[in-house]
Amino acid sequence: MNLSEKILATAASLPESKQQEVLDFVEYLKLKTEKEENSTWNRFSVTSAMKDMENEVSNYSVTDLKETY
Repeated sequence: MNLSEKILATAASLPESKQQEVLDFVEYLKLKTEKEENSTWNRFSVTSAMKDMENEVSNYSVTDLKETY
């Protein structure tokens, strides 16, 4: 019996209200894992996009950013 089957068998032996708690917890863990994966990917993506840009000379000054009417 693998781990998934053990979890399923153990959860199935619980009363329905406790099974709902188990489901809620599993869904929470899944959401938490997805957020962690997205966070890791976002950090990697921004880091990759900004790679070697810290020493880049800008063609614009602060006054170029101001809008005049």
